[in-house]
Amino acid sequence: MDLGIAGRSAIVCASSKGLGKACAMALAQAGALVVVNGRDAARAEATAQEIRAATGAKVLVVAGDVGQESVRAALLAACPEPDILVNNNGGPPPTPFEGISREKLLAGIEANMLTPIALAQAVLPGMAARKFGRVVNITSASVRAPIAGLDVSSGARAGLTAFLASAARKYVRDNVTINSIQPGVFSTDRVQSTMGADPDKLAQRKAGIPAGRFGEPAEFGALCAFLCSAQAGYIAGQNILVDGGAFPGAF
Repeated sequence: MDLGIAGRSAIVCASSKGLGKACAMALAQAGALVVVNGRDAARAEATAQEIRAATGAKVLVVAGDVGQESVRAALLAACPEPDILVNNNGGPPPTPFEGISREKLLAGIEANMLTPIALAQAVLPGMAARKFGRVVNITSASVRAPIAGLDVSSGARAGLTAFLASAARKYVRDNVTINSIQPGVFSTDRVQSTMGADPDKLAQRKAGIPAGRFGEPAEFGALCAFLCSAQAGYIAGQNILVDGGAFPGAF
């Protein structure tokens, strides 16, 4: 399918690896100019080179922590009129409820709620003026179903989801959509860091997923690219769960 975004420009936050990288790759495959971002400059450049080689797309690199105002300014300087914004950022490490300090809570809110809101506020008016825009927020399945230890991440991402819900209805009349994808367990570095490399533990977790496996990042990237497509203009304010059927609900 031609997604109708060839020549469009996209900022993909935290895209040097994992799900962010998969989104950047899929958008580049669809013909978009992509701005790759990551804390590790060498890794970000290596990712950009990989995407260029695979797709022939123009790929820019802005290294740094997207949680810093200066890095967000650099992203917007590199791509002043983005058609697509994919909000993504690493989540805080698993922490027992009793061990969540005020400092950890504020850091999580800054990274996973306030940072994407700031970027959305910066790009949405211009998107509306140009009559095309797609904002996709990568959140988590834990927004829908709690996961012990991820309370800070879940709370901050749920706050982001609720905060942008009214904006999604405001901007859709200008062909600007805001949606989120709620990933379950995917085969990324994040899985290794949160679950460890114990094969028995990983097998047990897979057994609890009806699909019988973890998701592949490319599957996630393909969904993100579709939500950014010209054909997705009627999808607004939705939170799409991608978890292999793990959430046991009908709605």
